[in-house]
Amino acid sequence: MLGEQRIAVSTTEGYHIVPGLTGVCHGGCVEETLQSRINSPAPWPAKKPIMAYPPSLQERPAQSLYPPPLHPTGPQGPLALPRSPGTRDVIKVNNYSVTELKNACDDAVKRTLSIQYLSRPELFKQIHQHTDVRLALGWLSVFVAGGTGLYGYKVEFEQSKPVVWAGLILYMLLTFTQTLYSYFIEGDIVFVGKRKTFSKRIITERITLSSRTIPVSKSSADATKAIPPQYSLGVTYVRSTAANKSLLAKGKTQAEAPYSQFFDAEGTMDADALERWVGELVEDVMGGKEKAT
Repeated sequence: MLGEQRIAVSTTEGYHIVPGLTGVCHGGCVEETLQSRINSPAPWPAKKPIMAYPPSLQERPAQSLYPPPLHPTGPQGPLALPRSPGTRDVIKVNNYSVTELKNACDDAVKRTLSIQYLSRPELFKQIHQHTDVRLALGWLSVFVAGGTGLYGYKVEFEQSKPVVWAGLILYMLLTFTQTLYSYFIEGDIVFVGKRKTFSKRIITERITLSSRTIPVSKSSADATKAIPPQYSLGVTYVRSTAANKSLLAKGKTQAEAPYSQFFDAEGTMDADALERWVGELVEDVMGGKEKAT
């Protein structure tokens, strides 16, 4: 073989690579070339490390701890950004309390889309409209109850009756309205987010996530086998422009997964698994995939 090559010399200890030897070798030229190399005053080439990272990798910014996004060419989803640095808090709940399991999952859903990316315009900014309405109705009912009680304390009983009755009725109406709003309007909504991006025009994206618990049920295939409680998450996504007058994309998806997929036997949450699951659902609906599993 012609050209530059490394020569393997056979010795009693096995084959050895002689660096720096080049040329054509036939028969006994190996010993001659090796002897000339040993007698040469030039130093042997420095040994190079077996593996070294190229400078480009050392200069790269921190990459996402998640796998690559499912739709790299579409709108940027939660899996496209690196996770916030820092140590995670260990979340541990009672495995026998479905309420605790659901609340822990709901908090993780909010964290996936908003909390761990606070002040980042790349993802959705949480809209607290439902919380604000419930708080406003709650505080208003408290002020009405407090004012009515104070008026009844300051004014004689017979004279204060009309105002006390009016305050009582108004308090009941406010409380009833708050209950109706929570049940019919807010419902199972966990997160409502919105973001605006500019690409030759202002594009508005709005996403809504709602969750519920599917209780224990019997398997249709095996009546003796019970299906454990599941966490059901629904995602609705709308992308529009021109002040929501022109619809660009719309999607809706829903999926269920057993709580045992996100919690171990001791009730410790696998936050990475849950956030990955939520991120995949969000990116699916943003990419135009609609499904129900």
